[in-house]
Amino acid sequence: MKKARYVLIAGILLVDQLVKYVVRIHMYVGESIPVIQNVFHLTYVRNTGAAFNLFEGMSLFLQVVTFFALIFAVWFMEKHLERHWTLLLSMILIVSGGAGNLLDRVMLGYVTDLFEFRLIHFPVFNVADIAICTGCFILVLYTFVFDRPAEEKGKA
Repeated sequence: MKKARYVLIAGILLVDQLVKYVVRIHMYVGESIPVIQNVFHLTYVRNTGAAFNLFEGMSLFLQVVTFFALIFAVWFMEKHLERHWTLLLSMILIVSGGAGNLLDRVMLGYVTDLFEFRLIHFPVFNVADIAICTGCFILVLYTFVFDRPAEEKGKA
């Protein structure tokens, strides 16, 4: 995974951008296609904010924050390549997802969202969001399970 980290980032970024592109050319804004009626829909939304519409309309601010967060995440990933593989995987997912949403913001002025679960009140999201959230979950897992001092590992 170490040698292929940038290939994995590029692959996830490509899938994210391809899915968003297909939605933009085949659906109109606000259109919703039921995959499972009243449970899961493909719904085309243009998100000018962050999660849960925080910072809506503050695209430049979100671009700058995301850009610097990505620089830090790549630096952190490169600095900790010898750590447990879960740390590298979490950084790959976070970087690829952050880059996917940043690319949307810079090129379009909004993020294309499309997955909607209607059983629970949850924001519409995209592949990049899935990568970021999965990466954050794995980072928490790494922190609490795999990043323990050597003397603690022997006791467990």
